[in-house]
Formats: sequence, structure tokens, C-alpha cells
Amino acid sequence: MNRVSKINYYLDIAETVAERSTCMRRAFGAIIVKNDSIISTGYNGAPRGRKNCMDLGCCMREKLQIPRGERYELCRAVHAEANAIIAAPRDQMLGATLYLCCVNPMTKELYGGTCSCSMCKRLVINAGIEQVIVREDKENYTVYDVADWIISDDSLTGVFGY
Repeated sequence: MNRVSKINYYLDIAETVAERSTCMRRAFGAIIVKNDSIISTGYNGAPRGRKNCMDLGCCMREKLQIPRGERYELCRAVHAEANAIIAAPRDQMLGATLYLCCVNPMTKELYGGTCSCSMCKRLVINAGIEQVIVREDKENYTVYDVADWIISDDSLTGVFGY
């Protein structure tokens, strides 16, 4: 019997957390882990007390055919990473790892090739999280060193001649 790797174990949990998502476009689940303890979890959905897209039966970004990575201000959801960070004490996030998984809410198939948006990257950096591990498929994942996000500041792309 093969034992699942620790990374895929945590990614499996993040995938389960994504099942709570209320987004009609992409279901994300995130967990923050430090010293082999889960600090917090988060999924993407409308802020507490507000109607979510599933209840409304409409995704504004989908309706307007907005491409991935653009016009997040039109989205009703708080992202999974943000919700996990909100739920965790900062001292427990310092040096932690965030595991992230994205699932198609209709087909339940994994979405590979995803990563945190630029706003969530800023939150991850400020939270003191050291690594982000993103599921590509059931066995494969990509590891991001958050220090690289600081060095290669994507917020400067096209600004100040960079």
C-alpha cells in the first residue's frame, strides 16, 4: 500500500475545503500549515452575510466574459487565501506554508496552472507565509517561494519603465 505524500495529503485537504466555495467559476480551497499543524482554512465566497453567486444564480465576471486574472473588483468573492489569512493569527503564519487547490465547480475536475492573484500575493507576503504550494493534478504540484514574489514585484510590471 502506497502512503500519500505529506504535500499531497495537505493538498487533498485544500481540495476538500474548495467544496465549500460558493463561486460558480472556480472553487478554491486553501489551508495554512506550520510545523505539521493546520493553522486555518479558507475558500472563496461572498463576505459573510452577503448573497453569493450560487444563491444569485449568476457570476458577473462570467456574464461579462472577463478573462482570468482581470477585473477582480467585479467579483463578489473573498479569495481562499485571504479567508485563510483572515482566520489565522499572524505569529502562527510566520514561516508557514499555504496549500492551494482549484476545482471546476461544475465538473469537479482540477484546474492546473493556477496561482494566487496579485492581491492575494500581497496578503501572503504580509502574513509572513514562506511557501505556497499549488496543486496541478492529483500527484503534481508547483512550489512557490514567497521571497521570489518580493524580488520579482509583479505590481511594477509596466510601471516606471520596468
